[in-house]
Amino acid sequence: MSGADYTFMKIADAVSCINQRVNLIGVAVDTTLPKSTKGTDCFCAVRIIDESLPSGIHIHFFLPTMEDLPAIENVGDIVLLYQVVISTWPDDVYAMFNKKFSSFAIFEGRGSSIKELVPYQISARYEPREKDKKVIVGLRKCSFGERIKGLYETFFLREIKEGGHFNVVCKILHISQVKEDEWMLFIWDGSDTNPVSVEAKYDNAMQNPLPLMLEPAPLSRDILCTFPVVGTVLRMVIDQGQEKLGIKFIKCNRWMKFINIRFEVHAALWRAVLTPTSKLCYLPDDDYSVMNRQRIYKERVPTRYGRMPFSCFYWPSSITETSHPDANLVTLMDVLTYPEVTYKFKCLVRVVALAPWRPEDFRSPSGVYRMQLTLEDPTARIHAFLFDKDGDKFFENRESVDELTKMRDVLLGVNRDPTGEYVTRDPPWIQCCLKSYYIDSNDVWGSRTYGIFDTTCVS
Repeated sequence: MSGADYTFMKIADAVSCINQRVNLIGVAVDTTLPKSTKGTDCFCAVRIIDESLPSGIHIHFFLPTMEDLPAIENVGDIVLLYQVVISTWPDDVYAMFNKKFSSFAIFEGRGSSIKELVPYQISARYEPREKDKKVIVGLRKCSFGERIKGLYETFFLREIKEGGHFNVVCKILHISQVKEDEWMLFIWDGSDTNPVSVEAKYDNAMQNPLPLMLEPAPLSRDILCTFPVVGTVLRMVIDQGQEKLGIKFIKCNRWMKFINIRFEVHAALWRAVLTPTSKLCYLPDDDYSVMNRQRIYKERVPTRYGRMPFSCFYWPSSITETSHPDANLVTLMDVLTYPEVTYKFKCLVRVVALAPWRPEDFRSPSGVYRMQLTLEDPTARIHAFLFDKDGDKFFENRESVDELTKMRDVLLGVNRDPTGEYVTRDPPWIQCCLKSYYIDSNDVWGSRTYGIFDTTCVS
């Protein structure tokens, strides 16, 4: 190997060296999830940039196992590549890592506390070279933060729209295997997703109710108690297509930039979809996007109205009143994770479903109210019961079917078409008081049950 073989080429120059072997060094911007190929190898792509080309170049890796593939610890880490082949397909220029003669090493990037230049991952053929250290030190001194930030516009979860693809910065709170080869991530950025409309399927609320969550089985209370009580914990499903993705390589309790994520509404609940074309990059805790989200959350939590959903500032509708106007507001996640039972809470919620549907059936044959309301806020969805005298107070002892129908429709935010048929419902935010108690129940949240009390519908 000649001396020229050890020289790193600028990415801007390398992209014109089609079918030639080059050595490259740059900082990592994003990566795909590792995946199995149709052959015997596993694949991932890593994009690196340098000062010569802000858009950088993708490096395609084909290696025998997923463990052999590069695992970037943080955006901005430094990647050294030796003897990669510049290729094109179909209109894109990329670098191909050939396991027969290419090698790589990955070092911590800017801000590293490690003074020694020791890579945290190397490939089988990597040989350290003394002269490379100066280049690595030089890259660590460069600031690529603004360039990396400019590659992708990121959004808060409160800004997502149905059917759109967005880049978001979120913390991975939990990873759950819901079925064989099916996984779900629980992600959070401290903001609230916006409420969505509910399809107008009313009369089958008992036979075909809205689910309380998207996961097939509820999470344990131990897991729920690790979640923040403010901000939406969004479920992200993995659309693997025909490919087997290396989901097990995703790390919990890390902040990550998710790139090109599809957002959908399923059962009137938001969910994100990570596809084979999505990209990822872990972010350090001192990344600006991470610190900004943590700052907003920390400023929000201690305030009197910090648990109020973003979408109902500055105050909810006047449809309901409670007997405790000065009580502090809590979220439904507060309610689910509160250690004491029995306990009382005041929340801002939406009534997304109720059963029975017909006002004539709100009471039992003996005249006692017994209703199940499905309540939600940005943090959770629960069932709450309206029973006996609490029902009398809620409906102010109204007996007229017409009056009860009107109140039901207002609570549910019913929208009708020109013929008067139900189309969708957009429930308003209302105040209500809840109490928790133990009862033998098949409720998905376990033996805790919730009832509405000291609340009156004045609409």
